Amino acid sequence: MNYTPEEYAKKAGELFHEGYNCAQAVIAVFAEEIGLDMDTAMKFGASFGGGLGKMREVCGAVSSIAFAAGMKYGAYEIGNDVRKKEQYALVQELARRFREQNGTIICRELLHLEKGIYEATPEIRSTEYYKNRPCRKFVEDAARIFAEYVQEQEKKDE
Repeated sequence: MNYTPEEYAKKAGELFHEGYNCAQAVIAVFAEEIGLDMDTAMKFGASFGGGLGKMREVCGAVSSIAFAAGMKYGAYEIGNDVRKKEQYALVQELARRFREQNGTIICRELLHLEKGIYEATPEIRSTEYYKNRPCRKFVEDAARIFAEYVQEQEKKDE
């Protein structure tokens, strides 16, 4: 890792505040380390903001750490069920850590909405938006969680 978990979290929060969606803000801070150029990272994250296309399903920040985990540790060999199981366990562990800190990984529940919103228009990013929206915290938490996990793995490998 090039930075501390807190530095990753801070940078992801700043990117979200600049106007990137939750998924883009998280994946951007890990792009170089997982072999993505920034353009590809931003394109990946574009569809996952707002809990998958603003449907308020799995939080985009959580989706991005699952994506980063796949890029960094992912199993892709057909028939290698051991590696597939390890990958699923990793994603479940990252989600567990996020859920432990925030109560859920579901966007609408994080935002205390009764149901998903099937309205595609993005919300205007204003000072009021940032004051009332807890998403920056979720973005920071997700980035920190993934950075901490990678750091733990690097220490094991030493």
